[in-house]
Amino acid sequence: MGYVLASPLRRLVQSPEEILRPYVRPGMTVLEPGPGMGFFTLPLARMAGPSGRVVAVDVQPKMLARLKRRAASNGVWEHLDLRLAQPASMGVADLAGQVDFALAFAVVHEVPSPEVFFREIAQSLKQNGKLLLVEPSGHITHSEFGNELESAARAGLRLAARPQVWRSHAALLTRS
Repeated sequence: MGYVLASPLRRLVQSPEEILRPYVRPGMTVLEPGPGMGFFTLPLARMAGPSGRVVAVDVQPKMLARLKRRAASNGVWEHLDLRLAQPASMGVADLAGQVDFALAFAVVHEVPSPEVFFREIAQSLKQNGKLLLVEPSGHITHSEFGNELESAARAGLRLAARPQVWRSHAALLTRS
């Protein structure tokens, strides 16, 4: 499935640059849980630039290995920090208060505990740091997305905007 999600054809309907451009600037520290093979990770690394850094966390070692190869062949490997997550934690406590922007694209419905997930994200974000939360509308209902937003709010993340993302529920959250 990773190859399908990383397909260049997907860019026709979900351009990473268009989706991320309002939120990511050079020099930023970005956190991306569930990067898969890097559909968003590689553009994030280019956007954060040489002075920035992207921390990509996945539970699948194979995905991280493929992402590493793709990042190296795209010239952005040196801007990435790849981490293997544990089932109960992303292992990002060392990032407390350091992350400018986090991207959770089609990942929260896969985690065992949205509460733990959002708490770890909130702790990693700087004051006024942002999280773009996107879930595919074909995988979760409007009500389920509402439940995710409630979990995020309990973790201290405030709804700032509702951007439009093709065939998805989306919310921009900020650390309050």
